[in-house]
Amino acid sequence: MVDGFIKVAAATPKIKVADTKYNAHAITDLILEADAVGAKIIVLPELCITGYTCSDLFLQDRLLNEAKGALFAIAENTKETDALVFVGLPMEREHKLYNVAAVLKGGKILAFIPKTNIPSYAEFYEARHFMPGNSGSEFLHFCGEDIPFGTDILFACDNVDGLVVGCEICEDVWAANTPSTRHALAGADVIVNLSASNDLVGKDTYRKDLVTVTSARLLSAYIYTSAGEGESTQDVVYGGHNLIVENGLVLAESIPFTTGILYSDIDVQKLRMERRRINVFVPDNTVSYLKIPFHYEKVEKTRLTRTFNRMPFVPTDENTKNKRCEQILSIQANGLKQRLAHTNAKTAVIGISGGLDSTLALLVTVRAFDALGYERSAIHAVTMPCFGTTDRTYDNACRLAKSCGATLTEVDIKKSVMQHFEDIGQNPDEHDVTYENGQARERTQVLMDIANKTGGLVIGTGDMSELALGWATYNGDHMSMYGVNVGVPKTLVRHLVQYYADTCNHDEMRKVLLDVIDTPVSPELLPPQDGKISQKTEDLVGPYELHDFFLYYMLRCTYPPSKVYRIAVDTFEGEYDTNVILKWLKTFYQRFFAQQFKRSCLPDGPKVGSVALSPRGDLRMPSDACARIWLEELEHISKSC
Repeated sequence: MVDGFIKVAAATPKIKVADTKYNAHAITDLILEADAVGAKIIVLPELCITGYTCSDLFLQDRLLNEAKGALFAIAENTKETDALVFVGLPMEREHKLYNVAAVLKGGKILAFIPKTNIPSYAEFYEARHFMPGNSGSEFLHFCGEDIPFGTDILFACDNVDGLVVGCEICEDVWAANTPSTRHALAGADVIVNLSASNDLVGKDTYRKDLVTVTSARLLSAYIYTSAGEGESTQDVVYGGHNLIVENGLVLAESIPFTTGILYSDIDVQKLRMERRRINVFVPDNTVSYLKIPFHYEKVEKTRLTRTFNRMPFVPTDENTKNKRCEQILSIQANGLKQRLAHTNAKTAVIGISGGLDSTLALLVTVRAFDALGYERSAIHAVTMPCFGTTDRTYDNACRLAKSCGATLTEVDIKKSVMQHFEDIGQNPDEHDVTYENGQARERTQVLMDIANKTGGLVIGTGDMSELALGWATYNGDHMSMYGVNVGVPKTLVRHLVQYYADTCNHDEMRKVLLDVIDTPVSPELLPPQDGKISQKTEDLVGPYELHDFFLYYMLRCTYPPSKVYRIAVDTFEGEYDTNVILKWLKTFYQRFFAQQFKRSCLPDGPKVGSVALSPRGDLRMPSDACARIWLEELEHISKSC
């Protein structure tokens, strides 16, 4: 449970209808198994102690009494476990029958939660037997004890910050006004659902969508457990469809028509952050809830079974990735289209280097011009070779401009840069930051002046990863009149260019794009060695796949450095040594804080995803913020390694 991760389990036992002793053994075995794995919340199906399909047998005293005995047996036999357990059974109260979830912890019954919405149609005719639970909470005298009974009950852990659990039962989540909504607004960040949902063609998809959207809408984790094998198949079949979802993300889903335990690790720390971040999620303090405290004896580091996408900005599914690429290109192109039309720009001016970023910017500009009905020849693709330019990147830049139908302009800046060095007393043999930045600023001056001359806009090429690291020359490539790539991280740029190559109908363009993708990322500001690129960005600042990973989980999820490090070590195991990850993580935090001043005066550009660095809407960060407390946490990790 360190770092907010808590292992949870959705468990479906193989039961026998109305055989409470058999079912109690099966349920107990699953609880003990899940507890041994470290599950801290265990959810079993609706009415599983008796079986959901008992029908009129629910009216039999014998079955109801045996169900009570079975509940006590389950509690007694699991008293050494440390999990919060939810298990379903029928319960009589004031001569009426209720479909309830019994909540167990350490052998004790903490509460009974009745089902609120009782179906009365077709295959589910529960209204024949059960009463709906009323809002509020009372006490039920049960076998010598007064136990809380009601829908408005939450379970708050006293030694895991932020962990509050609410419960609803099956049909409750299908209702227009769900109990889970009230639970979440009252503070629950984990919702459990004990269900017995039968399987029909297409119902599994609908059920998954329903649970997923509910969890996203409530900014919660949702553990859904359904009845399976052993229930009567007299008219319908139960498939044991179990789901563990976190804020709209399906962490785990059971294989259809199986029994057993589904595990995953929910992140309550992340859920708290989401609720803190989104101001339309407003707690409802008018509802009076009974909050029952519970305590975990072992607060330990959860062994994670969930995985994290090593490229969180890039979908793993090929179809989804292609759709995402098309969406992003459309957003970029439409943003530029509006800006060109609004400013009555006659041309677009782009510095092309033969690298990924300028290639993407050119492709986006072509789309925008096509959408406006402008001639592509009004796109001025400017190549500006200097000390570090290689034949490969120069040739690719020229070929790409020609294949796009843009007007290619070459401005060799060596002479002007050398004059500038002479003017400021810079030794051209000293390859320091002045040597590098002098070239970048000269290129920007050329682009700006060509734009003035042609009545156009300079299109920025820098991407979001470079902005995060400050890997841009201030008032050099850092500046433009509209930056189409500002919302696109480096790991995604490559896929966008690949998508364009895969979908274009121009053989020459496809060949050039594929070679650009294969070219090492470099600013090409230092002289080449043997005609090849000598300055590789990732050798200097670190692998972009690591930095994009750090950026996403630091900024989007607000994970602290130790948590980012932990999941990075798991995710990149076998690819990067732990010391390498720690080294580049320190670099990331140092540069991210120190380089905010560059982002504070960022040109306009379109946001394309949930992470963005615009100072006007997304990242309100002072340029003088100190990174000390973040770096201290990483130093502590260094000392413990």
